Amino acid sequence: MSPQPPTSFYYLHPELGDFGLRPVDPPTDSPLLHEWVTHPKAKYWMMQEASVADVLAEHEEIEANPRHFAYMGLYHYRARFLVEVYDPAGTELAGVYDPAPGDVGMHVLTAPAEQPIPGFTKGVMDTVMHLLFDGFGAQRVVVEPDVGNEAIHRLNEFVGFKPERSVDLKDKQALLSFCTRIDFERSAARGVHA
Repeated sequence: MSPQPPTSFYYLHPELGDFGLRPVDPPTDSPLLHEWVTHPKAKYWMMQEASVADVLAEHEEIEANPRHFAYMGLYHYRARFLVEVYDPAGTELAGVYDPAPGDVGMHVLTAPAEQPIPGFTKGVMDTVMHLLFDGFGAQRVVVEPDVGNEAIHRLNEFVGFKPERSVDLKDKQALLSFCTRIDFERSAARGVHA
């Protein structure tokens, strides 16, 4: 993982336009993030019963951790998604696979939308992969979504993730999956169709 994570990141999506990322500011952003993580669509974040104080504490903990980063994702300059970036070697994943140099872990959450934008979540995933490969210098991206989260499995496949196996983590059974830059460049997100 890059020793100097980006303080901001910008990506111009070819169809959807401006995406940006900035570090989460826990005191300012926690009320909005609380709305997102307690929404029914965010059930796999396992924070359905969290208070604003819980969300604040979580993000203060991330901010204090030199191997974990949280970014507020902006679309047309409005907060619309959350990205967490982490070093897998510093997590329980290190007990279920052998982290390699250049491995970067990622979680992503899109905000609930009253009027969904066609292709928006795919645009978010495309943006996040650019952040990880271009901003963090990832050699390989690692994800561990819940095995039951079919929606995220489809999005991960869209950007090039290849599932390896199911693993038992502390609070879930996860589908351990990996994506290299070559996988990403050969994915549907980059216009490649099998």
